[in-house]
Amino acid sequence: MASAQDEAKALVAQAALKHLVPGTVLGVGTGSTVNFFIDALAKVKDQVKAAVSSSEVSSTRLRDIGIRVLDLNEVSELELYVDGADETNAKRQLIKGGGGALTREKIVASAAKRYVCIVDESKVVDVLGKYPLPVEVIPMARELIARQLVARGGQPKWRQGFVTDNGGQILDVHGLRITDPLAFELELNQLPGVISVGLFAKRPADLVLVAGKSGTREL
Repeated sequence: MASAQDEAKALVAQAALKHLVPGTVLGVGTGSTVNFFIDALAKVKDQVKAAVSSSEVSSTRLRDIGIRVLDLNEVSELELYVDGADETNAKRQLIKGGGGALTREKIVASAAKRYVCIVDESKVVDVLGKYPLPVEVIPMARELIARQLVARGGQPKWRQGFVTDNGGQILDVHGLRITDPLAFELELNQLPGVISVGLFAKRPADLVLVAGKSGTREL
């Protein structure tokens, strides 16, 4: 029997289908909510010319339902990118990277004309940071960057045993209260050894679809 959260994820994934641009290449993210979206895509896959994916996991799922997956280098631009988030505020600024695909998610999102984010109600917050902020790093710089994150008030924890599709490692930074997501994203991006930061403030979502007990709503 599906949990209430799974039902919400399935509901919001279905709602995202109406934003498809038929006959174009679709950007697809990574994560549990996106998995529901890929499942929903199976019924309307004829509308999708091809897809660009943010992870090997999503690429495999897309191929399994019969959608061709392209490298982003083969595509000039994307009309739409659909992905989930670990947190969103009212400005549609996000924390992402719980699944470890933050760098590729950020790349694909930046290539898209429109970014539709799909979440359940539990992901909507007033201030970002309750969910640990993922930071992908070059392995040799991990402890150096961890010390710099501590100096900024964070409590970084190495996601041991996990390697990203890019060969990077992830520090999950606890204890943050991110009142200026854009400034913090730009600041962390400048630390040598940081590959990418799981803050999506410079490129926020254009639309956030939120599933709750009474259906879906839009941010």
